[in-house]
Amino acid sequence: MTIKDVAKYSGVSITTISRVLNNHPDVREEVRAKVLKAIEELHYVPNSSARDLGKMQTDTIGVVVRGVGNPFLNSVLHAIEKEVSRADYSMVMHQIGSNEDELAEGASLVRSKRLKGLIFLGGRFDYTPEQIATLGVPFVCCTYTNTFGSLKKTAYSSVYIDDYAEAFRAVKTLTDLGHKKIAVLLGTTDDHSISELRFKGYCDALKSAGIVLDKDLIIEAKSFNIDDAFKATESFLKKGKDFTAIFSIADAMGIAAIKALHTVGLNVPDDCSLIAIDGIQVSKYTIPTLTTLVQPSKQMGTRAVEVLLNVLKDECGSCQLKLETALREGGTLAKPKA
Repeated sequence: MTIKDVAKYSGVSITTISRVLNNHPDVREEVRAKVLKAIEELHYVPNSSARDLGKMQTDTIGVVVRGVGNPFLNSVLHAIEKEVSRADYSMVMHQIGSNEDELAEGASLVRSKRLKGLIFLGGRFDYTPEQIATLGVPFVCCTYTNTFGSLKKTAYSSVYIDDYAEAFRAVKTLTDLGHKKIAVLLGTTDDHSISELRFKGYCDALKSAGIVLDKDLIIEAKSFNIDDAFKATESFLKKGKDFTAIFSIADAMGIAAIKALHTVGLNVPDDCSLIAIDGIQVSKYTIPTLTTLVQPSKQMGTRAVEVLLNVLKDECGSCQLKLETALREGGTLAKPKA
């Protein structure tokens, strides 16, 4: 019999079980009673080392940032830091590369820093119950959710946008203007992540408009890196394909596309319209200003902290919070030439 069994039986978090065992005052009486009843019915004998670990826990929240150099995550991170401080918690941040395992890094961080909870800023979309069992503390997926994984919604929390729906909306904006030859600039089409979801939105928006998917108009950069996006767009343009618009799945990639189009003498939006998703600050200063669906980055960060703290305080269970983008009309859209 372990503390996890008690948590599952009583329907509360392991952190809450630990607080009850250590007589923390910040546990509601009805919750405390439920936990104590579960302990009695299961004949659970607390492990002394587990109690000692609970006593050593700090009021610290960990943030694991996956995707070093992603400009969109900066404003989200700033909002997280501000909200954590406002709630009188401490924050420890750890940055990892796009190909590193955030769950392994998070579990290591929990042990070394004695964390109360975790926020994963950017991450995989395909967690399994076995993988998250290594964490041992509540966590929130921020900017993504477990679309391709096998987790029950009660097993985790997330704050995210609907990548598929927002991509559909972006491409529909182009088809409504009359564009039929629309290229897509992405990482890969099958990454079980943002690229794949936004690619599906692109495909279905074309289908909805009666447009047959042209595989020759798929520009795969193999990453979200701005240099890779520029090179991929440059290579695509050399093939001489006929197109009138580009949907870029991210602002940074869209900025690279504008540069690539300019280098071959194509004008945005007269020769090619362009729309993206993100709303990073620098995209306001492209010439022309990038038209994009702006993610509510500050709200994402703030709400991720609020959700985590509510779970820690047992004020709510797991929560999936879907937010909406807002269209920022720049100067990169025009009707196609007749």
